Amino acid sequence: MGYAHEYAAAILHRGRVPMDPADFVPNWQDGPRKAKFYPGTDSLPLPDCDYPADASLGRGLEQRVDGRAEFDLALLSGMLRDSYGLTGRRLGVQANTDLSALPHYPLANWSRGSASGGGLYPVSVYWVSGPSGPVPPGVHYYSTRHHAMQRLLTGDVSGDVREALGDGAPGPDTDQYLVLGIKYWQNAFKYNNFSFHAVSMDLGACVQTWRMWAGARGLSVEPALWFDEERLGRLLGVDTQEEGVFAVVPLRWAGAAARPASAAPVSVRHRDRERSRTVLAFDALRRMQAVTAAGATDRPDPAALAPAAAHPADPARAEVALPPAPPLDTDVRTALRARRSSFGRFDAQHPIGAGQLAACLAASAAGARLGGDTGGQRLAKLYAFVGHVEGIEPGAYEYDPDAHALRLVKAGRPGEFLQKNYFLSNYNLEQAAAVLVPTVRTDAVLDAVGDRGYRLVNATVGAIAQSAYTAASAVGTGCGVALGFDNISYIEELSLAGTGEAPLLIMMIGNERPAPADFRYEIA
Repeated sequence: MGYAHEYAAAILHRGRVPMDPADFVPNWQDGPRKAKFYPGTDSLPLPDCDYPADASLGRGLEQRVDGRAEFDLALLSGMLRDSYGLTGRRLGVQANTDLSALPHYPLANWSRGSASGGGLYPVSVYWVSGPSGPVPPGVHYYSTRHHAMQRLLTGDVSGDVREALGDGAPGPDTDQYLVLGIKYWQNAFKYNNFSFHAVSMDLGACVQTWRMWAGARGLSVEPALWFDEERLGRLLGVDTQEEGVFAVVPLRWAGAAARPASAAPVSVRHRDRERSRTVLAFDALRRMQAVTAAGATDRPDPAALAPAAAHPADPARAEVALPPAPPLDTDVRTALRARRSSFGRFDAQHPIGAGQLAACLAASAAGARLGGDTGGQRLAKLYAFVGHVEGIEPGAYEYDPDAHALRLVKAGRPGEFLQKNYFLSNYNLEQAAAVLVPTVRTDAVLDAVGDRGYRLVNATVGAIAQSAYTAASAVGTGCGVALGFDNISYIEELSLAGTGEAPLLIMMIGNERPAPADFRYEIA
């Protein structure tokens, strides 16, 4: 077994055996920026993009893709703005631990469409554009604060990306790519060795936002997770120990075609200027980057993941029918702009409807298929702790997506168990209407495709979380996602010891207290 198995076990047990360094305290005054900073680069402001009302979230989740639909600069701009761009400033009275800092402008909490662990947004988005693009070919970095592309390199290197992808890569033959890197220090300064676990979920949240946004407009987003990572790191001018290259998304573009690789190695010369005076290295984080990058070119056959697929629901368990999920007619942009974390504002006096729960479960299940070079395997299974849902008795259930029904695992109110096994003070889980729990057979995935499969596991869970957040927004209920819970207790409570399933995060949904004290200022 590779090191990823050891790291996965440490993550599951960290509620009982703290991960090193157990006494770590972040140096908030010396923290990094929430984006990379490339001084001396030219910027290309991105155009506005209208979003049609009929581009609904439901269509985006269903991935009803038109194989002829193509990206252009306006569509690329809209997708980036609605996923990772800054859209507004928010300030609300809530229970999160950073509340005291939010009124101070330098620490402003800028809202974005995608969720992020700790609100740190460590994903770097690069656009590698070939001759078919609307600007001179080159490599650009998406500056989220300016909603602009910063030119890092001039020249057609799209063929280098295609060659790094290798044979069997998903997506069209093209000369337009989005490359996603993760700068570890943007997250590790707060979460140390735990950060690899968190940032790989951030990747999935970002990609799933793109899939929903693009799918609602008939466009395809198919991420490749296997490719020559070191080659792309050299092209982007990054040290892959400090910034892992996690995904490549080929874009179908008018007039695009695959190009030959450059005759000589080319590399971005601009360098990110770090704000922190002291940058720390964490052993487990570095080892996970090393072992997940080692097999980066060994793209698995999608069938290889079949033994790691989620187990079907147990037909012997009592079935509780769910009503049909209401249609998610809200357009994706509106749902993303309304998305936020509830942070302790749940109100059990106002239960949610069974239809709202059904919509969030169905959307989460749809997010469990990440697509791309991993095929269509459903790797994740969903459980639901129901506390305050109209027409459904309290208890722990497994979700049967094929029958769109719940199957009873354990009867009784789950509130005491949920709150006892939650580590933080920003949520009262007893007040949530339901707590949804995605599980993945992590060890089986790693056995099937190697240590790089850890990135796939967490990207899948991140995609599920983003789907749940966005669906909750569309059906008018609050949502919050957390990783600070005792994973082993959930394994015991849900009787998962013999299944190999690992609960990796919890997703709370429920109605919030009325008349919240909120400030919102929209900038996009």
